Amino acid sequence: MEFFSFELIHIAAGSLVGFVIGLTGVGGGSLMTPILVLGFGIAPAVAVGTDLLYAALTKCSGVLFHHKNSTVDWKIVSLLGAGSIPSALVTVVLLEQIKVAGFNSDSLMMGTLSVMLILTSIIVLIKGRLVSYVSHHHGESDLIDTLKAYRPHLTVLSGVILGVLVTISSVGAGAIGSAILFLLYPNKKPISIVGTDIAHAVPLTAIAGMGHLHLGTVDFDLLTGLLIGGVPAVYLGSFIGKYIPDHWLRAVIALLLFAMGIKLALRGISY
Repeated sequence: MEFFSFELIHIAAGSLVGFVIGLTGVGGGSLMTPILVLGFGIAPAVAVGTDLLYAALTKCSGVLFHHKNSTVDWKIVSLLGAGSIPSALVTVVLLEQIKVAGFNSDSLMMGTLSVMLILTSIIVLIKGRLVSYVSHHHGESDLIDTLKAYRPHLTVLSGVILGVLVTISSVGAGAIGSAILFLLYPNKKPISIVGTDIAHAVPLTAIAGMGHLHLGTVDFDLLTGLLIGGVPAVYLGSFIGKYIPDHWLRAVIALLLFAMGIKLALRGISY
C-alpha cells in the first residue's frame, strides 16, 4: 500500500508539473527536477537522469506537430546539435569518471541546477522585453550586427554550453535555449523559435538521458508515474491556457524558480 501511494504521488507530481508546463510554457526540467529533489528527497543524479528521459519522451509529439506545420529550422537544429551532442557525451564520460573515482557528483549537480533555476527565473521575467528589444533594434545595434556575422559559430558554441548544462542539471533546453535563439535569430517568428528549440531539445535530452541510464541514475518506476500523470496534463494546461492571461502566472513561476534555486544552493553547501 505504501508503494502504491508513492506511485500515486509521482503521478500527482507529473500531473501538476505537466499542467503548469502546458499553461505557462515554462520548461519541465525547470520545475520537475527541483520538485523531485526538494519535494520527494530524490537523489539529484536520479532526478536529473529521470527528468531528461521524461523530457525527451514528452516533447516528441511537439516535434511532430512543429515539423508538420513547417515551424522547425532544421539547419539551426543541426548547428545546435553539432555542439550539444558531443558536449553531452563528453559530460557523461566525465560524470562517469567522477563516479569511478569515488567522488559524489551531487554537489556539482545541485550547484549547477541552482544557478540554472535562478537564470531561468530571470529569463522568464524579461524574455518578452528582450524579444521586443531585439526585434526592434536588430538593425541598429553593433552588438547584434556582430552576433549576426558570427551566428553559425555562436549557434554551435551555444549548443556546446547547453549540452553540458542540460546533462548536469536537466535545465536549459527550454527557456534558456529559446532565449539564445531569439537573440541570434531576431527575424525568426516566435513559433519557429519554439519549434526549433523543441526539435533540438528532444535528441539532446534523449542522449543525455541515455547517458544517465548508463550511469544507473534513472528510476523507471518514477519515470512511469511522471509520464502517466504528466502527458495528459500538458494538453489540459495548453487548452485552458488559451483562455487565461499568463503574465501573472509567469511572475509566480519565476518567483518559485528563484526560490527553489536559492534553496538548492543552500542545500548543495551541505553535500
